[in-house]
Amino acid sequence: MKTNQTNTKQAIVDGSTSLGIEFGSTRIKAVLIDHNFETIASGSYEWENLLEDGFWTYNLVDIITGLQTAYSEMKQEVERNYGVTIRTVGSIGFSAMMHGYMAFDNTGELLVPFRTWRNTTTSVAAKKLTDTFQFNIPERWSIAHLYQAILNDEQHIPRIEHITTLAGYIHWLLTGKKALGIGDASGMFPIDEATQDYNQAMIEQFEALIAPKEFPWKLKDILPKVATAGEQAGVLTEVGAKILDRSRNLQPGIPLCPPEGDAGTGMVATNSVRKRTGNVSVGTSVFAMIVLEKELSKVYPEIDLVTTPDGSPVAMVHANNCTSDLNAWMRLFRESLEAMGQKVDMNKLFEALLSTALEADPDGGGLLSYGYYSGENITGLESGRPLFVRSPESTFNLANFMRTHLFSAFGALKIGMDILTKQEDVAIDSILGHGGLFKTPVVGQKIVAAAMNTPVSVMATAGEGGAWGIAILASYMVNKDENDSLEDFLDKQVFKEGDKQEIYPDRFDVEGFEAFITRYKKGLAIEKAAVENLIHE
Repeated sequence: MKTNQTNTKQAIVDGSTSLGIEFGSTRIKAVLIDHNFETIASGSYEWENLLEDGFWTYNLVDIITGLQTAYSEMKQEVERNYGVTIRTVGSIGFSAMMHGYMAFDNTGELLVPFRTWRNTTTSVAAKKLTDTFQFNIPERWSIAHLYQAILNDEQHIPRIEHITTLAGYIHWLLTGKKALGIGDASGMFPIDEATQDYNQAMIEQFEALIAPKEFPWKLKDILPKVATAGEQAGVLTEVGAKILDRSRNLQPGIPLCPPEGDAGTGMVATNSVRKRTGNVSVGTSVFAMIVLEKELSKVYPEIDLVTTPDGSPVAMVHANNCTSDLNAWMRLFRESLEAMGQKVDMNKLFEALLSTALEADPDGGGLLSYGYYSGENITGLESGRPLFVRSPESTFNLANFMRTHLFSAFGALKIGMDILTKQEDVAIDSILGHGGLFKTPVVGQKIVAAAMNTPVSVMATAGEGGAWGIAILASYMVNKDENDSLEDFLDKQVFKEGDKQEIYPDRFDVEGFEAFITRYKKGLAIEKAAVENLIHE
């Protein structure tokens, strides 16, 4: 242990570490790893998106404050545990929630508040682009946001000098380089697998669509440059170092890997970048990523086609809503206990209540829930209204209540995954789960295994999350062998002693989820009516 402590301290002094910082939907996290890919220290910053003027957003002050706070907490942990101050690291990577829209003019001014993936305000643009390209363009994608703003005749459009994602913005701020990892870029505009760049034919189709507007820019010129895993995408500038480290100890010149989206870092963190592998990321939203062997037979609005960080095609099923409603109920249970004078540990509360779902009726006892805090593209809702419904015949108890909310958290995801597995016969050898829900043993795995009817594993490293994943990509950039693919690097070095727990789908759980999803689909008319009534009151 002392030797390890000494080696780690020396690695910090030498700068042979790698730093990853990810901007998640509820937390910004910084992770420093050593040459064995183990976490040395971490820091975080909690934040929430806001609904302002009809758009879900995060403000720039929180973005910078969160970046600095997460780094500062990580740095202070290093100082406490090892007695040294970080002055350099071997490599840095940034990642963030994919999609969304950040548009800047030639002075670097943000032209409209950051529009996040959560917005469902681009349905007209998304449909028009999907029809034009014959390629699914989800409402979340940057190109849908741009085209919708054009259709709306928004005043900022002629002033655009470049657009990017949140990860791309942070990277540009600290390096001066307008670059983006191919995985994140594939959520801005379709990627051509052959060229590993934006699809040129579709760019030309887009230009033809907007030609009558005579804007002073071309689409290719305002998109960030595409980079793949292993490339160097810039270095930390002197200004960037001062922004990141308020104590001014960090030195410039550190190489940065391409900034990536949280989907890509999730694939890396779960070693799911090979064909026929997949992962499920569970948080405020939920998405499944399946690396494809072949193209899908047709366009599906429920399926996004993106890429791994090294450019392989991926089918992505993304649902805007997952744990928000479940978390709200858990806070209510906490308040109930506190009203009785009980001191509540939220981790223990989650474990105790979620575990009751294992004792529930297979289908949740006839209960029904829609945890829609925001709109949901997969089920066709433009705005969110959480809803819990039961009939007099339902078996209303705690176990069924918890199972129903867990099923509901993955309801929209299952609808999309059924297209891949039942209609397209996509082969999946393994699914890796990651995210906070999997911290409670067994329960989350059993529910996801039932939803997908596929074995689901959770690695010991899965709790590290996307910040660890982008730190791995940063390490890959500087530590890979000349001919090492990303898959080989992960297999041979990062996960060579991988410890994972696999759970196979239980037949009764699968049948129960199928019964629930039938009820869920039928009940969507109730949910849509509730939304319409509240909107038009």
